[in-house]
Amino acid sequence: MNRGQPRGDNSGRHWNIDLDGIIDKVKGSGAKSVGLQFPAGLKHLFYIVGQIEEETGAEVMISGRSSYGACDIDEPLRDSVDLLFHFGHSEITFDEKTEFVEVTSDIDVSSVIKEALSVIQYDSRSVGLITTVQHVHKLAAAKNILEAAGKVVVIGEGGTRIKYPGQVLGCNFTTARVDCDELLFIGSGEFHPVGASIATGKRVVIADPLAGEVRISDPERLMRKRYARIGTVLDAKSFGILICSKNGQKRVELAEELKRKGISAGREVYMILMDEFDSDQLLSFNVDFFVSTACPRIAIDDISRFKKPILTPIELEVVLGMREWEDIVFDEILD
Repeated sequence: MNRGQPRGDNSGRHWNIDLDGIIDKVKGSGAKSVGLQFPAGLKHLFYIVGQIEEETGAEVMISGRSSYGACDIDEPLRDSVDLLFHFGHSEITFDEKTEFVEVTSDIDVSSVIKEALSVIQYDSRSVGLITTVQHVHKLAAAKNILEAAGKVVVIGEGGTRIKYPGQVLGCNFTTARVDCDELLFIGSGEFHPVGASIATGKRVVIADPLAGEVRISDPERLMRKRYARIGTVLDAKSFGILICSKNGQKRVELAEELKRKGISAGREVYMILMDEFDSDQLLSFNVDFFVSTACPRIAIDDISRFKKPILTPIELEVVLGMREWEDIVFDEILD
């Protein structure tokens, strides 16, 4: 059996990983200890531990911490081993001890792309294609299907955090900012297409190959929740600025700028450095609300996890009277 054979999970998906490449890298580096870090949806891939240990002789340790992106490296584990493999994301920074292992899905996308043609607006001549790293290798096939139906397909180049044309991250939608009538997102979940819609102002069609369905992104529903959350703290007297200690999300200069703005507006402001933002820990701080300078998903996608309001830096400017409600844009990390 090929060591890199895809392994399915209980949802019926199959993930492709280059196990041969991992083993060869361990052998070539002479690493005696190896760390593996998986996002929640890929932790079932721990089955490769035995194969790595058997074929390389290295001792393998699995990260028990969360992993939300390439910006979220388990630094204590990395510093404890000779080599760390971070799964499921494309690299955004260089780290000589960390190898990024992209995990791609082999699920067929052609049927949902064809179905999406009936949902794309009739007068939309041009379509921008976006997706996550799991499906980025399917963009060429999707492009062919759309072009055969007479559409002009645009796949944008991204910023410094983006490895592939058409790839979007939870904190970066630069590839979605293309000259097109509407966007087609290939993938599951709501956050990426909603983020792309808010960031660009364009209609986004979702072609979800896992669910086998096509739907329209609804940013208005999310924005209503955001407006309601902002409204609860308009008269607040104090807030805490949350700074993430993870290097890929650590925006200290932004936090300092927000503190100056808050003080100028007559508010009590505190800067708080944390590894992860835990709701119960945050309750111990006697402030009215928080502002997250870390991954935008914390304030937006994880809203139900927190008992006190958490705003984005853009939303704080509305509270402080420095920005109009209609000028709210998506908070992105662009470098």
